[in-house]
Amino acid sequence: MSRVVAGDGVRRRDVSGRPRVGAAAALAGTLLLAACGRDAAPAPAPAGGAPPFAVVEVKPETMPIERRLDGTIEAVNQGTVSAQTSGRVVAIEFDVNDFVPAGAVILRLRSTEQRAGLTQAQAALTEATARDAEAQARYRRIAEMHERKVVPRAMLDEATANRDAAVARLQAARAALSRAREGLDYTEVRAPYAGIVTQRHVQVGETVSPGAPLVSGLSLQYLRVAVDIPQRVVEQVRRIGQAAVYVGERRVPAAKLTIFPVATPQSNTFRARVDLPENATDLYPGMFVKVGFVVGEAQRLMVPAGAVVRRSEVTGVYVWTPAGRAVLRQVRLGHLIDGRYEVAAGLAAGDRVALDPLEAMAHLAGATDRRS
Repeated sequence: MSRVVAGDGVRRRDVSGRPRVGAAAALAGTLLLAACGRDAAPAPAPAGGAPPFAVVEVKPETMPIERRLDGTIEAVNQGTVSAQTSGRVVAIEFDVNDFVPAGAVILRLRSTEQRAGLTQAQAALTEATARDAEAQARYRRIAEMHERKVVPRAMLDEATANRDAAVARLQAARAALSRAREGLDYTEVRAPYAGIVTQRHVQVGETVSPGAPLVSGLSLQYLRVAVDIPQRVVEQVRRIGQAAVYVGERRVPAAKLTIFPVATPQSNTFRARVDLPENATDLYPGMFVKVGFVVGEAQRLMVPAGAVVRRSEVTGVYVWTPAGRAVLRQVRLGHLIDGRYEVAAGLAAGDRVALDPLEAMAHLAGATDRRS
């Protein structure tokens, strides 16, 4: 083999006389082919861009800090209707769990004696009215005759006394008639307000006397929550005076908040009454609920409840990234307030969250199909 030197390169000849390429030349060819291959590949998608679905940018918001405590719903109007006259129970119109309209007859008593008393009172009133008319007419005649000096003063005084007595008897008769009518009305026990019958204390055929309990009930129109507030937060609750009742994920703002001025000696807690709005739906006395008392404010990230996706044990939202992709990001949520969740972890200010997870999921599936 002979060696040939040309410039600064070295080439070797084999026995056939053909030149053999060196390692440096082979490496240069490989890099050239690789560069050509990269130029032929598709260019990456530009970063950013408008998302193909509706999104909301997450921003810090000033939200109330709540201290949630356990409470029990109770009826504002509840009590027992008692008998106001004597009599035998002849009919019970409503039973336990029945809804009773305001003013409806719940129970009827035997009214024979009361009706007789009413008839007697009416007759006495008729007599008193006639006596009063006679006394008034006699007084006018005697007064006219006295003015003409026909009768003495003593006769006028007697007529005046008879007239005043007749007026008094008429008033007494009217009062007796009112009392008799009231006694007859007492034989029909009516509901003082619309509500539910919770207990019946008598049976048909029993004889009751005034004061005997008849029926117990409560009203669903006005409800409130009884809750005990710890001493360490009661001053903040008093100062702010805002609360809400939570039933599952439903939030019901309190209509009124009343805190007792004296603590319970056994627990050193203050009893509070949280009034609910009138005719609150799906809330009933005896239910166990949570009551959130506002004790301050803080900055929170919030996302709409409709943007949250739950898959088994994973809770997340679809986020449109700066790279122009939709990704499912796991988050840890806090309380639900007015249709939005507090985000405790998983998101940062400025993240864009898909309002409709189905649209974001469809876009993500379409992008996967195009790549495949």
